[in-house]
Amino acid sequence: MNNSIYPWQQDAWRQLQQQRDRMPHAILLHGAHGIGKTVFAERLAQALLCDAPRTDGHACGQCGSCGWFAQYSHPDYRRVRPEILEPEGSETGSEGDADDGKKAAKTAKAPSKEIKIGQIRALADFMNISTHRRGKRVIVLYPAEALNEMAANALLKTLEEPAPDTVFLLVTSNIERLLPTILSRCRKFALDMPSTEQALAWLQQQGVSDAAVWLAEEGGAPLAAITQAQSGSREEIDVLLALLARPDTDALLKTADRLQKVPATRLVTWLQRWLFDLISIKLAGKVRYYPAYRTALAALAARIELDALLLLIKTTSQRRAIAEHPLSAKLFIEDMLLDYLTPLS
Repeated sequence: MNNSIYPWQQDAWRQLQQQRDRMPHAILLHGAHGIGKTVFAERLAQALLCDAPRTDGHACGQCGSCGWFAQYSHPDYRRVRPEILEPEGSETGSEGDADDGKKAAKTAKAPSKEIKIGQIRALADFMNISTHRRGKRVIVLYPAEALNEMAANALLKTLEEPAPDTVFLLVTSNIERLLPTILSRCRKFALDMPSTEQALAWLQQQGVSDAAVWLAEEGGAPLAAITQAQSGSREEIDVLLALLARPDTDALLKTADRLQKVPATRLVTWLQRWLFDLISIKLAGKVRYYPAYRTALAALAARIELDALLLLIKTTSQRRAIAEHPLSAKLFIEDMLLDYLTPLS
């Protein structure tokens, strides 16, 4: 583990370091998905625990505390996140082998996407003992919007009566999904989207081909762009965009067949971004996600009535709620594409 942050986070780091002497007990780092908020939080946690931080506030990377942190074994650090984000076979994410059928069944269950109350309650013992070196203890919790209702209420009680020398670093991409009472107990700190120039320069340094295309499709978020670029899904998204750009009922079934192995949530997201561009070019003449399709988007915007487009956007958003577990992937895609084609036919 290195102790560096991303180039576009330097200004935010300097701003936060100015508050270091009056660090609040809870900071909520919020911003768009895919810009490196969690890395920023972990680097801040390491710096707060470091025995000899540098003059710029970063951890030294050499002391015993940094060594523990690099191994995820620092006694004064805890990381709280859903099971699904834990490495396979880890203590939190897996129950391991079991002799009895019940425990084996528990192991086979899909890892949770929520932060549960048990994970928050487990922090009590951690916060009720002295810190290892009489310094701070730090808890990084992400994504904060994954807290289920009971966990959120338990966390609220902890934030209302914080333990001494304890700093909570919460990370969220959806600040509007957090309880207002939790927001009121945290100092909110926004992490901004990098400029297009910064993001492109970084992606090109990472060797990403077609960096500008991927960056635009991910709304300017460089980490989301590199994830998609490395996933090898260019062919899949191009198949979908080809149909969206030239709506054709005869091609619908063939397209659905080719895309049925793509996660439905990803397909809905791509369609939602296309519809965003469609209404954006219709109302303001602007394209955000798919600039290469500007001509096709403009032609479609001239064909579709605004009321029909707004209804399509609404139904696609509703479809997103059931996209996690469609009964039949192919039928789900066919139905979604038919909804899109109908007002354009």
